Amino acid sequence: MNFNLENLVRENIKRLTPYSSARKEFSGAAQIFLDANENSFGSPLERNYNRYPDSLQSEIKVRIAELNSVNSSEIFVGNGSDEAIDLLFRIFCEPKKDNILICPPTYGMYEVSAEINDVAIKRVNLTEDFRLDLPAIEKTIDEQTKLLFVCSPNNPTGNSFPRAEILKLAEIFGGIVVVDEAYIHFSREKSLASEINNFNNLVVLQTFSKAWGLAGVRVGLAFANEKTIAFFNRIKPPYNISQPAQEMILRALKNSATVERMIARIVSEREKLIEKLPEIHRVEKIHSTDANFVLVKMTEAEKVYRALLDEKIVVRNRNNVELCVDCLRITVGTPEENESLMRALKKL
Repeated sequence: MNFNLENLVRENIKRLTPYSSARKEFSGAAQIFLDANENSFGSPLERNYNRYPDSLQSEIKVRIAELNSVNSSEIFVGNGSDEAIDLLFRIFCEPKKDNILICPPTYGMYEVSAEINDVAIKRVNLTEDFRLDLPAIEKTIDEQTKLLFVCSPNNPTGNSFPRAEILKLAEIFGGIVVVDEAYIHFSREKSLASEINNFNNLVVLQTFSKAWGLAGVRVGLAFANEKTIAFFNRIKPPYNISQPAQEMILRALKNSATVERMIARIVSEREKLIEKLPEIHRVEKIHSTDANFVLVKMTEAEKVYRALLDEKIVVRNRNNVELCVDCLRITVGTPEENESLMRALKKL
């Protein structure tokens, strides 16, 4: 299907003159900054944070581009991937007119963002074995469908969707296919970020919250072609990533080998947990996973959830989610945490 980005973007966004911060209007070297009404005397901290941060996170993007074999102009850095999700609605979806398509069970923030932005939601449930229902998706899409969200590996089911199926959706859909890869680093599948120039309607989301262990820093990424990223930058807040957050991300990016070791440990513990869980008589099914969590079907899952809370162990109760009746989503913990979980489950 032919894809035209300009035709998809909201008219008011195309007309928008973005806010121009003081630092964006200046280029070159300077020693005295009297342009942005900052506190010139410093901060009441050991390190001064009296100056506004780089509004486009240039240094971070250069490093991320190197790691992902893309151009820095093809990267958006956001306040968590949730900011990128919200911006997608504001760029492409007319309130009360357009709709999005999601494939439940999936990450709940797509639906929340749609409701906040007053955008209708179409739903095509996954199949019973948690696969994409491509014929139903194609049948459900209409002219007002602007965003199609695919979470892979999927939350809460944990499985990855075949690369060819996702790219097939990008071929047949005239809107934006948003692939949420929050858990891609734990997966056997490779990122689709390498496909952004082959499919101009592809936006790939990633995050520093999972594999990188920086959930508290709140930084996420979007990979897309340069024209799409330019629209992200046009409407984002001028200083959406704080200076401390940028510094921590840069420090983490210099320690990617440590992250790789952590990922390997998590995957190893995931497999050990999958091996041990059948020892629990309440466990009915352990769903295949490519993430750092396991979706487990249990007899009387609600009761198990409450019993674990009594043991001061919190898992995610997915009993009320489509296709996940009597299921608990269990994050892979440290060896000690996983052992405590098993002891608590055996007490039941």
